[in-house]
Amino acid sequence: MSNSELLTVEPLDLQFPFELRKQISCSLYLTNKTDNHVAFKVKTTNPKKYCVRPNTGVVLPRSTCEVLVTMQAQKEAPSDMQCKDKFLLQGVIARPGVTAKDVTPEMFSKEAGHLVEETKLRVTYVAPPQPPSPVHEGSEEGSSPRASVSDNGQASEFSSQRHIADKVEPQENTSEARALITKLTEEKQSAIQLNNKLQRELDQLRRDSKRGQSGMPLMYVLLVGLIGLILGYIMKST
Repeated sequence: MSNSELLTVEPLDLQFPFELRKQISCSLYLTNKTDNHVAFKVKTTNPKKYCVRPNTGVVLPRSTCEVLVTMQAQKEAPSDMQCKDKFLLQGVIARPGVTAKDVTPEMFSKEAGHLVEETKLRVTYVAPPQPPSPVHEGSEEGSSPRASVSDNGQASEFSSQRHIADKVEPQENTSEARALITKLTEEKQSAIQLNNKLQRELDQLRRDSKRGQSGMPLMYVLLVGLIGLILGYIMKST
């Protein structure tokens, strides 16, 4: 912060987080602590490299004005990350009611007898902010596995839920297969029992037919056909 009588400037060092091929901006705050209108003008030693908005203007009494300084995208980085560029802020008391359109270069001419207050500003490059490093999943030897942590500090459960789903799906398939095998086994046992029962009745009908009749009864024929169907079903099921 400067100790000027007309305008207090903050900061005195323009810090740009340097990145190649990227425009970077920095704000200046001009505070007028007097009861006068103060006109200002911003100059730089490298006008092609920087864009200043506004580069001229008026700060009203007891108020603050923001000036945005934008460094154009750079194709190369300085080897030592040092910048020799400088800025000069000029301030002069203006008449009441003056606006930014009324500010002229002659108002800052010392040869014309104007009292011009000047503040020098430096330019420095700083390292750009680094993104937080991700925490890799997995566990070290002798420690329990931990879930990964996202940028906002919340534990990510996506991977663990995915692993659980992978484990649950084979278990569900195994259970369904077991249930199907059990059902088929029960049906097979029931069919075998029914076949045995029909076989016994068939044998009884054969014995009865040999004793009392020479022809084969209709019931015997039906039972033979039914047994054939059951045996065919059993062979397909197995």
